[in-house]
Amino acid sequence: LNMMSQTLKQYQTKQSIQRDLQETRKKEIQDLSARLNTLLVDKMNCKIEGAYVNQKRLQSHTRQLQYNSANLQRQSEQWLKLLDSFNEALKRTGRRYKIGPKLLENDMTKNITYSAYAYKGGGRTEWL
Repeated sequence: LNMMSQTLKQYQTKQSIQRDLQETRKKEIQDLSARLNTLLVDKMNCKIEGAYVNQKRLQSHTRQLQYNSANLQRQSEQWLKLLDSFNEALKRTGRRYKIGPKLLENDMTKNITYSAYAYKGGGRTEWL
């Protein structure tokens, strides 16, 4: 009986040690699991924050690009209007230069004719 009680005590002591060891391991696994979970959440938050920062940067660049495009379009339209005005002025000037020499030639021909007539003594020069 004494021996059996001693064996029972040893068994109960071993069981208690095993339970304590199992409880310690369970607590360690829970701590490791919590740390792993925290690390994963932190890593995910960093990735999400990076994506958010990139999205904001892209939105900013998109707004700047839209602004620059609108300015370029406005400036292009101004240049086209300026070139149209310049072309129109060149056309008017070209017409004047086409007409001007003919008028000058006609005037010179008339002057020569009048001068020749006056030189020959063709009479009065009242009609000049």
